[in-house]
Amino acid sequence: MSIDAVPTGHESPTAAASGRPRVLVIGGKLKLVRKARELGLDVVHAQYPDAYDRGHWPYIDQALLLDYGDIDRLLPLARALHAAYPFQAAVSLFELGLLPAARINEALGLRGESVDTVELLLDKWRMRQQLAAKGISPMASAVGRSAQDVRDFVDRHGLPIIVKPVRESGSVGVFRVTDEAEVDTVAERYRSLDDQEWVVGDLFAADSFHEFLMEEYLDGPEVSVETLSFDGRHVIVAVTDKAEFGGGSGFVELGLSQPSRHPEETLREVRQLVTDFLDAMGLRNGPSHTEIRLTSRGPRVIESHNRIGGYGVNEMVETAYGVDMELHTLGTPLGLVEPLTASPEPRGGVALQALTPEPGRVVEVTGVDAVRADPAFVDLHVKLRPGDVVAPLTWNEDIGGYVIARGADATEAIAHSKRLAEAIHVRTEPVR
Repeated sequence: MSIDAVPTGHESPTAAASGRPRVLVIGGKLKLVRKARELGLDVVHAQYPDAYDRGHWPYIDQALLLDYGDIDRLLPLARALHAAYPFQAAVSLFELGLLPAARINEALGLRGESVDTVELLLDKWRMRQQLAAKGISPMASAVGRSAQDVRDFVDRHGLPIIVKPVRESGSVGVFRVTDEAEVDTVAERYRSLDDQEWVVGDLFAADSFHEFLMEEYLDGPEVSVETLSFDGRHVIVAVTDKAEFGGGSGFVELGLSQPSRHPEETLREVRQLVTDFLDAMGLRNGPSHTEIRLTSRGPRVIESHNRIGGYGVNEMVETAYGVDMELHTLGTPLGLVEPLTASPEPRGGVALQALTPEPGRVVEVTGVDAVRADPAFVDLHVKLRPGDVVAPLTWNEDIGGYVIARGADATEAIAHSKRLAEAIHVRTEPVR
């Protein structure tokens, strides 16, 4: 993939002389660099070429178009830019940009999460080992590569179990193994994912499906905990309830809602577990998104990331709690946004509902304007256009989009989100 310097609408000498703080934003959506500019920051943006267009130009002073996961190519460019026009930090809120950002910050002596902390959160096996050493969130786990490894794990811990990648996200490649027949086939099914056509940005590494993590299956509902940390002080911003569907090879998140409707006693346990977990990982600053299973033995950590949750989690948090976690991530380290001193109180309820049309080729999409005009409407993201092909649900990227709605509380918001999702009609036909 080539590296291109592109027009931005800003001359570098003028930007350099502006006196504004400068940040390197790695990957992510257009809205993040827009918010950085609105905060008064100069922006260097590292992005995949096919994810960058003229819409970025008003907000960016320098663009580096490359596969930024290749740190051996990105770091020398970042170092050269920093020498000429220093930036205060490298920031990313996209999974594949987290480690490059940490390595650049470390190499340039800038403020940011340590490489070791980011690695601990990305590598689920290392995370499990760290938690086991500290006696936090105990559960059986092991790394495997073969059907025999799966059989050995099942012999020790019984069924059901989970087989998943060591370093991926978005529910890709997650298998629940429930019977003996699956024990003998899951390793082959998992490795067959290597044969699919993945594009840059889908996977963390080319060898993601060469080995897998085996874990005991955790019963109970799942929640995620959205946090902001300030010099090691962790503030719980929101607890998000999830509605899942075990489709295809994985677990697809079909619905999210805030504030959580679980009992306060349960939520106290969850908050304490997440605080202990983040301390164990060494997280000091910025956002985190930690997934928790509420088991019959108490809450257990599934995984975590030093970023904001995907889907529309930031929009949900802003609607329900009045906190823009993206602005905090960009502005708090530079003194442009005041740190939170305590967890915010909810202002109402908010819910997200995934759009899940029938598999096939999209013929038409209707109902968008009516949904946007609805009083309960917050946000709508429709990925599908006529001619697109809807795949069966196997991971979060297979959904057709989502709608977010508000309500007086979470229950009302859930009802509104389902109603609005049903009003988006995606008509498909069989692929011939």
